[in-house]
Amino acid sequence: MKREWLFDEEHEMFRESTRRWVATEVAPFADEWEEKGEFPIDLYRKAGELGFFAGALPEEYGGVGGDFRYHVVFSEELALSRSYGVSAGLGLHGFIALPPLANFGTDELKERYLAPGIRGEIVGALGVTEPDAGSDVGGLRTKAVRDGDHFVINGAKTFITNGVRADFHIVACKTDPDKGHRGISQIIVDKGTPGFTVSRKLDKLGWRASDTAELSFEDVRVPVGNLLGRENNGFYQIMHGFQAERLGMAVGSVAAAQHCFDITLKYAKERRIFGKPMGNFQINRHKFADMLTWIEAARRLCYHTIHLYVNGMECAKEIAMCKVFACEKAVEIADMCIQLHGGYGYMMEYEVQRIWRDQRIQPIGGGTSEVQKEIIGKLLGLGD
Repeated sequence: MKREWLFDEEHEMFRESTRRWVATEVAPFADEWEEKGEFPIDLYRKAGELGFFAGALPEEYGGVGGDFRYHVVFSEELALSRSYGVSAGLGLHGFIALPPLANFGTDELKERYLAPGIRGEIVGALGVTEPDAGSDVGGLRTKAVRDGDHFVINGAKTFITNGVRADFHIVACKTDPDKGHRGISQIIVDKGTPGFTVSRKLDKLGWRASDTAELSFEDVRVPVGNLLGRENNGFYQIMHGFQAERLGMAVGSVAAAQHCFDITLKYAKERRIFGKPMGNFQINRHKFADMLTWIEAARRLCYHTIHLYVNGMECAKEIAMCKVFACEKAVEIADMCIQLHGGYGYMMEYEVQRIWRDQRIQPIGGGTSEVQKEIIGKLLGLGD
Protein backbone atom coordinates (compact mmCIF):
# COMPACT_ATOMS: atom_id res chain seq x y z
CA MET A 1 0.00 0.00 0.00
CA LYS A 2 1.39 3.38 -1.02
CA ARG A 3 2.29 5.56 1.93
CA GLU A 4 0.24 8.71 2.37
CA TRP A 5 2.16 11.99 2.05
CA LEU A 6 1.25 12.96 5.61
CA PHE A 7 3.03 10.07 7.31
CA ASP A 8 6.69 9.20 7.81
CA GLU A 9 8.17 5.71 7.88
CA GLU A 10 7.89 5.43 11.67
CA HIS A 11 4.17 6.18 11.48
CA GLU A 12 3.64 3.39 8.95
CA MET A 13 5.61 0.96 11.09
CA PHE A 14 3.35 1.95 13.97
CA ARG A 15 0.35 1.39 11.67
CA GLU A 16 1.46 -2.15 10.80
CA SER A 17 1.91 -3.15 14.44
CA THR A 18 -1.42 -1.57 15.42
CA ARG A 19 -3.24 -3.30 12.56
CA ARG A 20 -1.85 -6.72 13.54
CA TRP A 21 -2.86 -6.18 17.15
CA VAL A 22 -6.38 -5.06 16.24
CA ALA A 23 -6.82 -8.03 13.91
CA THR A 24 -5.67 -10.62 16.46
CA GLU A 25 -6.41 -9.16 19.92
CA VAL A 26 -9.45 -6.93 19.42
CA ALA A 27 -11.68 -7.62 16.39
CA PRO A 28 -12.23 -11.36 17.08
CA PHE A 29 -13.70 -10.52 20.51
CA ALA A 30 -15.75 -7.45 19.58
CA ASP A 31 -19.11 -9.24 19.52
CA GLU A 32 -18.51 -10.71 22.96
CA TRP A 33 -17.50 -7.34 24.42
CA GLU A 34 -20.41 -5.55 22.80
CA GLU A 35 -22.82 -8.08 24.29
CA LYS A 36 -21.19 -7.82 27.71
CA GLY A 37 -21.14 -4.02 27.62
CA GLU A 38 -17.43 -3.57 28.29
CA PHE A 39 -14.03 -4.69 27.08
CA PRO A 40 -11.45 -6.18 29.49
CA ILE A 41 -9.66 -3.60 31.63
CA ASP A 42 -6.46 -5.52 30.87
CA LEU A 43 -6.63 -4.22 27.29
CA TYR A 44 -5.25 -0.87 28.49
CA ARG A 45 -2.18 -2.59 29.91
CA LYS A 46 -1.66 -4.64 26.75
CA ALA A 47 -1.92 -1.50 24.61
CA GLY A 48 0.50 0.27 26.93
CA GLU A 49 3.04 -2.53 26.80
CA LEU A 50 3.05 -2.31 23.00
CA GLY A 51 3.60 1.45 23.11
CA PHE A 52 0.25 2.44 21.59
CA PHE A 53 -0.20 5.37 24.01
CA ALA A 54 3.41 6.54 23.79
CA GLY A 55 3.65 8.12 20.34
CA ALA A 56 2.99 11.79 21.03
CA LEU A 57 4.06 11.88 24.69
CA PRO A 58 7.44 12.91 26.20
CA GLU A 59 10.30 10.43 26.24
CA GLU A 60 11.31 11.13 29.84
CA TYR A 61 8.03 9.58 31.02
CA GLY A 62 8.03 6.61 28.66
CA GLY A 63 6.71 8.24 25.51
CA VAL A 64 8.20 8.37 22.02
CA GLY A 65 8.31 12.15 21.74
CA GLY A 66 6.47 12.13 18.41
CA ASP A 67 3.46 14.12 17.28
CA PHE A 68 -0.29 13.93 16.77
CA ARG A 69 0.09 11.69 13.72
CA TYR A 70 0.51 8.67 16.01
CA HIS A 71 -2.98 9.39 17.33
CA VAL A 72 -4.24 9.62 13.76
CA VAL A 73 -2.83 6.21 12.86
CA PHE A 74 -4.19 4.59 16.02
CA SER A 75 -7.67 6.02 15.36
CA GLU A 76 -7.66 4.89 11.75
CA GLU A 77 -6.63 1.34 12.58
CA LEU A 78 -9.09 0.96 15.46
CA ALA A 79 -11.88 1.52 12.94
CA LEU A 80 -11.21 -2.11 12.00
CA SER A 81 -11.81 -3.28 15.59
CA ARG A 82 -15.54 -3.86 14.91
CA SER A 83 -16.30 -1.92 18.11
CA TYR A 84 -15.96 1.84 18.35
CA GLY A 85 -16.50 1.48 22.09
CA VAL A 86 -13.02 -0.03 22.30
CA SER A 87 -11.65 2.84 20.23
CA ALA A 88 -13.43 5.37 22.45
CA GLY A 89 -12.16 3.88 25.71
CA LEU A 90 -8.54 3.44 24.65
CA GLY A 91 -8.48 6.72 22.72
CA LEU A 92 -9.97 8.73 25.57
CA HIS A 93 -7.30 7.49 27.93
CA GLY A 94 -4.32 7.78 25.62
CA PHE A 95 -5.13 10.90 23.65
CA ILE A 96 -7.50 12.97 25.78
CA ALA A 97 -6.67 12.22 29.43
CA LEU A 98 -2.88 11.87 29.16
CA PRO A 99 -1.96 14.92 27.00
CA PRO A 100 -3.17 17.51 29.58
CA LEU A 101 -0.85 15.88 32.11
CA ALA A 102 2.04 16.13 29.66
CA ASN A 103 1.21 19.73 28.74
CA PHE A 104 0.25 21.21 32.11
CA GLY A 105 1.15 18.80 34.91
CA THR A 106 3.93 19.25 37.44
CA ASP A 107 6.82 16.79 37.48
CA GLU A 108 5.19 15.10 40.46
CA LEU A 109 1.87 14.67 38.64
CA LYS A 110 3.63 13.35 35.56
CA GLU A 111 5.46 10.74 37.62
CA ARG A 112 2.30 9.75 39.45
CA TYR A 113 -0.15 9.65 36.53
CA LEU A 114 1.47 10.18 33.13
CA ALA A 115 4.23 7.56 33.29
CA PRO A 116 2.01 4.68 34.49
CA GLY A 117 -0.75 5.93 32.19
CA ILE A 118 1.51 5.55 29.16
CA ARG A 119 2.24 1.99 30.30
CA GLY A 120 -1.50 1.33 30.62
CA GLU A 121 -1.14 0.49 34.29
CA ILE A 122 -3.72 3.11 35.30
CA VAL A 123 -6.67 4.49 33.33
CA GLY A 124 -7.69 8.12 33.03
CA ALA A 125 -10.89 10.03 32.29
CA LEU A 126 -11.81 13.65 31.63
CA GLY A 127 -14.72 15.15 33.55
CA VAL A 128 -16.05 18.27 31.83
CA THR A 129 -19.68 17.71 30.73
CA GLU A 130 -22.42 18.23 33.30
CA PRO A 131 -26.19 17.64 33.30
CA ASP A 132 -26.76 21.35 32.52
CA ALA A 133 -23.47 22.21 30.79
CA GLY A 134 -22.25 20.38 27.70
CA SER A 135 -21.05 22.55 24.84
CA ASP A 136 -21.22 25.58 27.14
CA VAL A 137 -18.12 24.81 29.19
CA GLY A 138 -18.27 28.21 30.85
CA GLY A 139 -21.65 27.29 32.32
CA LEU A 140 -20.44 24.35 34.42
CA ARG A 141 -21.47 24.36 38.09
CA THR A 142 -19.11 21.95 39.81
CA LYS A 143 -17.18 24.02 42.35
CA ALA A 144 -13.82 23.60 44.07
CA VAL A 145 -13.33 25.77 47.15
CA ARG A 146 -9.88 26.25 48.66
CA ASP A 147 -9.60 25.05 52.26
CA GLY A 148 -6.00 25.25 53.46
CA ASP A 149 -3.90 22.86 51.44
CA HIS A 150 -6.95 21.16 49.90
CA PHE A 151 -9.74 21.86 47.42
CA VAL A 152 -13.26 20.78 48.44
CA ILE A 153 -15.23 19.74 45.36
CA ASN A 154 -19.01 19.58 45.01
CA GLY A 155 -20.97 18.92 41.85
CA ALA A 156 -21.80 16.35 39.19
CA LYS A 157 -20.59 15.21 35.78
CA THR A 158 -22.27 13.13 33.08
CA PHE A 159 -21.48 11.31 29.82
CA ILE A 160 -17.96 10.62 31.10
CA THR A 161 -16.19 8.00 28.97
CA ASN A 162 -14.12 5.61 31.14
CA GLY A 163 -15.98 7.13 34.09
CA VAL A 164 -16.82 3.83 35.77
CA ARG A 165 -13.38 2.20 35.62
CA ALA A 166 -10.92 5.10 35.54
CA ASP A 167 -8.28 5.29 38.26
CA PHE A 168 -8.10 9.08 38.01
CA HIS A 169 -10.33 11.82 36.63
CA ILE A 170 -9.29 15.26 35.43
CA VAL A 171 -12.26 17.29 36.68
CA ALA A 172 -13.20 20.75 35.46
CA CYS A 173 -14.33 22.92 38.38
CA LYS A 174 -15.24 26.52 39.07
CA THR A 175 -12.54 27.81 41.40
CA ASP A 176 -13.63 31.44 41.00
CA PRO A 177 -17.32 31.54 39.99
CA ASP A 178 -17.34 35.34 39.66
CA LYS A 179 -14.93 35.14 36.71
CA GLY A 180 -17.12 32.94 34.51
CA HIS A 181 -15.06 30.84 32.08
CA ARG A 182 -11.92 32.57 33.37
CA GLY A 183 -12.51 31.02 36.78
CA ILE A 184 -12.28 27.34 35.81
CA SER A 185 -9.53 24.96 36.94
CA GLN A 186 -8.80 21.30 36.25
CA ILE A 187 -8.13 19.14 39.29
CA ILE A 188 -7.19 15.45 39.44
CA VAL A 189 -9.45 13.27 41.58
CA ASP A 190 -8.44 9.69 42.35
CA LYS A 191 -10.82 6.76 42.32
CA GLY A 192 -11.88 5.92 45.87
CA THR A 193 -11.51 9.45 47.24
CA PRO A 194 -14.17 9.88 49.97
CA GLY A 195 -17.26 11.64 48.62
CA PHE A 196 -16.49 10.80 44.99
CA THR A 197 -18.87 8.20 43.58
CA VAL A 198 -20.04 6.81 40.26
CA SER A 199 -23.77 7.59 40.35
CA ARG A 200 -24.56 5.14 37.57
CA LYS A 201 -23.25 3.50 34.43
CA LEU A 202 -25.16 4.86 31.44
CA ASP A 203 -26.88 2.67 28.84
CA LYS A 204 -26.10 3.94 25.35
CA LEU A 205 -27.26 3.50 21.76
CA GLY A 206 -23.69 2.91 20.56
CA TRP A 207 -20.18 2.58 21.96
CA ARG A 208 -21.63 -0.40 23.84
CA ALA A 209 -18.25 -1.81 24.85
CA SER A 210 -17.11 1.40 26.56
CA ASP A 211 -18.16 2.50 30.03
CA THR A 212 -19.85 5.88 30.32
CA ALA A 213 -20.81 7.29 33.69
CA GLU A 214 -22.53 9.90 35.78
CA LEU A 215 -20.25 11.11 38.59
CA SER A 216 -21.06 12.75 41.92
CA PHE A 217 -18.80 14.88 44.12
CA GLU A 218 -19.89 15.59 47.68
CA ASP A 219 -17.34 17.45 49.81
CA VAL A 220 -14.49 15.68 48.05
CA ARG A 221 -11.19 16.82 49.54
CA VAL A 222 -8.28 16.85 47.09
CA PRO A 223 -4.74 18.12 47.75
CA VAL A 224 -3.89 21.45 46.15
CA GLY A 225 -0.99 19.66 44.47
CA ASN A 226 -3.55 17.88 42.25
CA LEU A 227 -4.25 21.16 40.45
CA LEU A 228 -3.39 20.87 36.77
CA GLY A 229 -1.42 23.90 35.63
CA ARG A 230 -2.30 27.33 37.02
CA GLU A 231 -5.46 27.99 38.98
CA ASN A 232 -8.28 29.49 36.86
CA ASN A 233 -6.51 28.48 33.64
CA GLY A 234 -8.65 25.39 33.06
CA PHE A 235 -10.86 26.80 30.31
CA TYR A 236 -7.87 27.39 28.08
CA GLN A 237 -6.52 23.91 28.88
CA ILE A 238 -9.89 22.42 27.92
CA MET A 239 -10.07 24.38 24.66
CA HIS A 240 -6.52 23.25 23.82
CA GLY A 241 -7.58 19.65 24.39
CA PHE A 242 -10.76 20.07 22.34
CA GLN A 243 -8.70 20.83 19.24
CA ALA A 244 -6.99 17.44 19.34
CA GLU A 245 -10.16 15.64 20.43
CA ARG A 246 -12.26 17.05 17.59
CA LEU A 247 -9.62 16.36 14.98
CA GLY A 248 -9.19 12.83 16.31
CA MET A 249 -12.95 12.24 16.17
CA ALA A 250 -13.06 13.45 12.57
CA VAL A 251 -10.23 11.11 11.56
CA GLY A 252 -11.95 8.19 13.28
CA SER A 253 -15.19 8.94 11.46
CA VAL A 254 -13.44 8.95 8.08
CA ALA A 255 -11.87 5.57 8.84
CA ALA A 256 -15.20 4.17 10.05
CA ALA A 257 -16.95 5.43 6.92
CA GLN A 258 -14.28 3.80 4.75
CA HIS A 259 -14.68 0.49 6.59
CA CYS A 260 -18.47 0.63 6.24
CA PHE A 261 -18.08 1.43 2.53
CA ASP A 262 -15.71 -1.50 2.00
CA ILE A 263 -18.07 -3.94 3.72
CA THR A 264 -21.00 -2.74 1.66
CA LEU A 265 -19.11 -2.72 -1.65
CA LYS A 266 -18.22 -6.38 -1.10
CA TYR A 267 -21.85 -7.16 -0.28
CA ALA A 268 -23.08 -5.31 -3.38
CA LYS A 269 -20.85 -7.40 -5.62
CA GLU A 270 -22.02 -10.67 -4.09
CA ARG A 271 -25.72 -10.05 -3.46
CA ARG A 272 -27.79 -10.85 -6.58
CA ILE A 273 -31.12 -9.22 -7.39
CA PHE A 274 -33.12 -9.91 -10.54
CA GLY A 275 -30.32 -12.12 -11.80
CA LYS A 276 -27.38 -9.75 -11.40
CA PRO A 277 -25.26 -8.19 -8.62
CA MET A 278 -27.19 -5.43 -6.86
CA GLY A 279 -24.23 -3.08 -7.32
CA ASN A 280 -24.72 -3.22 -11.07
CA PHE A 281 -27.93 -1.20 -10.90
CA GLN A 282 -27.31 2.45 -11.75
CA ILE A 283 -29.09 3.79 -8.69
CA ASN A 284 -26.75 1.78 -6.45
CA ARG A 285 -23.62 2.58 -8.45
CA HIS A 286 -24.36 6.25 -7.96
CA LYS A 287 -24.69 5.76 -4.20
CA PHE A 288 -21.23 4.22 -4.09
CA ALA A 289 -19.85 7.07 -6.20
CA ASP A 290 -21.31 9.63 -3.79
CA MET A 291 -20.04 7.82 -0.70
CA LEU A 292 -16.50 7.42 -1.99
CA THR A 293 -16.40 11.09 -3.00
CA TRP A 294 -17.47 12.16 0.50
CA ILE A 295 -14.93 9.85 2.14
CA GLU A 296 -12.05 11.13 0.04
CA ALA A 297 -13.08 14.76 0.50
CA ALA A 298 -13.28 14.27 4.28
CA ARG A 299 -9.94 12.46 4.39
CA ARG A 300 -8.14 15.16 2.40
CA LEU A 301 -9.64 17.93 4.54
CA CYS A 302 -8.55 16.08 7.69
CA TYR A 303 -5.03 15.35 6.42
CA HIS A 304 -4.56 18.98 5.36
CA THR A 305 -5.72 20.15 8.78
CA ILE A 306 -3.49 17.65 10.58
CA HIS A 307 -0.53 19.02 8.61
CA LEU A 308 -1.41 22.53 9.82
CA TYR A 309 -1.90 21.30 13.39
CA VAL A 310 1.36 19.37 13.77
CA ASN A 311 3.29 22.27 12.26
CA GLY A 312 1.88 24.75 14.77
CA MET A 313 -0.20 26.74 12.29
CA GLU A 314 -3.56 28.29 13.11
CA CYS A 315 -6.31 25.86 12.13
CA ALA A 316 -9.27 26.29 14.51
CA LYS A 317 -11.61 26.94 11.58
CA GLU A 318 -10.34 23.91 9.68
CA ILE A 319 -10.69 21.65 12.73
CA ALA A 320 -14.31 22.72 13.13
CA MET A 321 -14.88 22.05 9.42
CA CYS A 322 -13.38 18.56 9.78
CA LYS A 323 -15.55 17.81 12.80
CA VAL A 324 -18.76 18.81 11.01
CA PHE A 325 -18.11 17.33 7.58
CA ALA A 326 -16.37 14.06 8.48
CA CYS A 327 -18.64 13.16 11.41
CA GLU A 328 -21.91 14.01 9.68
CA LYS A 329 -20.93 12.25 6.46
CA ALA A 330 -19.93 9.12 8.38
CA VAL A 331 -23.44 8.89 9.80
CA GLU A 332 -24.97 9.50 6.37
CA ILE A 333 -22.73 6.89 4.74
CA ALA A 334 -23.51 4.29 7.41
CA ASP A 335 -27.22 4.95 6.90
CA MET A 336 -26.85 4.50 3.12
CA CYS A 337 -24.96 1.25 3.71
CA ILE A 338 -27.79 -0.07 5.85
CA GLN A 339 -30.20 0.80 3.05
CA LEU A 340 -28.03 -1.01 0.51
CA HIS A 341 -28.01 -4.10 2.72
CA GLY A 342 -31.80 -4.05 2.78
CA GLY A 343 -33.39 -6.05 5.59
CA TYR A 344 -30.05 -7.60 6.47
CA GLY A 345 -28.68 -4.18 7.33
CA TYR A 346 -31.24 -3.93 10.12
CA MET A 347 -30.10 -7.20 11.69
CA MET A 348 -27.74 -7.06 14.65
CA GLU A 349 -25.46 -9.71 13.15
CA TYR A 350 -24.41 -7.34 10.36
CA GLU A 351 -21.70 -4.85 11.24
CA VAL A 352 -23.15 -1.91 9.30
CA GLN A 353 -25.84 -1.31 11.92
CA ARG A 354 -23.20 -1.18 14.65
CA ILE A 355 -21.14 1.32 12.69
CA TRP A 356 -24.22 3.54 12.35
CA ARG A 357 -24.97 3.30 16.07
CA ASP A 358 -21.36 4.01 17.00
CA GLN A 359 -21.05 6.92 14.58
CA ARG A 360 -24.29 8.63 15.59
CA ILE A 361 -22.58 10.23 18.60
CA GLN A 362 -19.83 11.78 16.49
CA PRO A 363 -21.73 14.92 15.41
CA ILE A 364 -22.71 15.39 19.09
CA GLY A 365 -19.68 14.53 21.25
CA GLY A 366 -16.71 16.84 21.63
CA GLY A 367 -18.83 19.84 20.64
CA THR A 368 -21.92 19.48 18.46
CA SER A 369 -22.05 20.28 14.75
CA GLU A 370 -24.05 23.37 15.64
CA VAL A 371 -21.27 24.60 17.93
CA GLN A 372 -18.65 23.91 15.25
CA LYS A 373 -20.61 25.95 12.71
CA GLU A 374 -20.77 28.81 15.20
CA ILE A 375 -16.98 28.62 15.56
CA ILE A 376 -16.53 28.73 11.79
CA GLY A 377 -18.93 31.66 11.43
CA LYS A 378 -17.29 33.71 14.16
CA LEU A 379 -13.82 33.04 12.77
CA LEU A 380 -15.13 34.45 9.50
CA GLY A 381 -15.93 37.67 11.36
CA LEU A 382 -19.69 37.04 11.48
CA GLY A 383 -21.80 37.58 14.58
CA ASP A 384 -20.88 38.76 18.08
